Amino acid sequence: MDPSSSLTLAFAVFLVASLVVKFWLASRQVRYVATHRDAVPAPFNGIVSLPAHQKAADYTIAKGRLGILETAVAAAVLLAWTLLGGLDALNQALVQRLGTGMWQQLALLASVSVIGGVIDLPFSLYQTFVIEQRFGFNKMTWKLWLSDFVKSALLGVALGLPLAWVILWLMNAAGEQWWIWAWGVTSLFLLFVQFIFPIFIAPLFNKFEPLQDEVLKDRISRLMQRCGFVAKGFFVMDGSKRSAHANAYFTGFGASKRVVFYDTLIARLSPDEVDAVLAHELGHFRLKHIMKRIIATYVLSFVAFAVLGWLSSRVWFYTGLGVRPNLEGPNDALALLLFMLAVPVFSFFISPLMAQFSRKHEFEADAFAATQTSGQHLGSALLKLYEDNASTLTPDPVFVKFYYSHPPASERLARLQAAT
Repeated sequence: MDPSSSLTLAFAVFLVASLVVKFWLASRQVRYVATHRDAVPAPFNGIVSLPAHQKAADYTIAKGRLGILETAVAAAVLLAWTLLGGLDALNQALVQRLGTGMWQQLALLASVSVIGGVIDLPFSLYQTFVIEQRFGFNKMTWKLWLSDFVKSALLGVALGLPLAWVILWLMNAAGEQWWIWAWGVTSLFLLFVQFIFPIFIAPLFNKFEPLQDEVLKDRISRLMQRCGFVAKGFFVMDGSKRSAHANAYFTGFGASKRVVFYDTLIARLSPDEVDAVLAHELGHFRLKHIMKRIIATYVLSFVAFAVLGWLSSRVWFYTGLGVRPNLEGPNDALALLLFMLAVPVFSFFISPLMAQFSRKHEFEADAFAATQTSGQHLGSALLKLYEDNASTLTPDPVFVKFYYSHPPASERLARLQAAT
């Protein structure tokens, strides 16, 4: 069997296999949560009410059913782009209209992005204005949604278009080792975005005000000093204008490093619980989880660019995925698109490994927080956040192993109780 046919067969097999596993996992999750809907798990009796438990179950089931439909549509779109010839037809149409060159390649990337966005739009709208609305989480108006949509689109053009142009130029002009230069440019770009995000990008969507509660600010400052961490400021974000969900996070690095609390989190948790949640996030930094994830990202992206550099010069890479390469012009945009479409299919079955590492880091951060504040306060904060965010207390164990980046509530609280 020639390489082109082998790639076609492998792609089809992996696509079908991943689709079957995704449907199986999603249906397991929906059935498991529904089966345990009518009784609060024993560890949470007297702590979580039955109506709150049932709300979390219904919310999880609603999202799961939408996810099944979204998975099916995404698989059909992927098949249409590749083996059914959609990307090839779009590329040929743009070549006939624009010729072969940089503008044609940028137009191809932009067209695929826009079409993908249009296909995803109904799911996003249904999630926000039906599911989130039904369960009392959505606070977003249509006007605010449209404003966010326009800003996101313009931001995508402002940041994505120059990066795409540079990478395409390198692919054409930097010789066989173009992928090393492209990896370097992409790595620097990601660092640049991390630096400017809290200063210029995030304020486009939310208001960030300095934390006004002097008592809480003093507690947080002393906690951060004990943990050997320095930030450039503590800010409260008006997350409540979009959602009732609560969160806290660190963002930026260097001079732009800051701690951000959702206003919903400040309103919901006691000062001791805020301390504990912050200590958990500090644990990720103290235990070098963030640095490990950044390094892993750069290593994986280096490998990905190396593989792309090799594949982009193989005709069978294009024909095996349903595309006729240009004979009189560059195929760089085609190579980028095909690679981005194919990689998730072939890498799907290693996702449980990545999720396991993430859960391990969460347990370690919990343990660190318990040494700096109080495991009891962290446990009570987690319970409030699970309840406020309608996170189910009874997820399917297999679904958890495959997808969950954070351990389920029962596991986290059991470890915290064992440590106190």
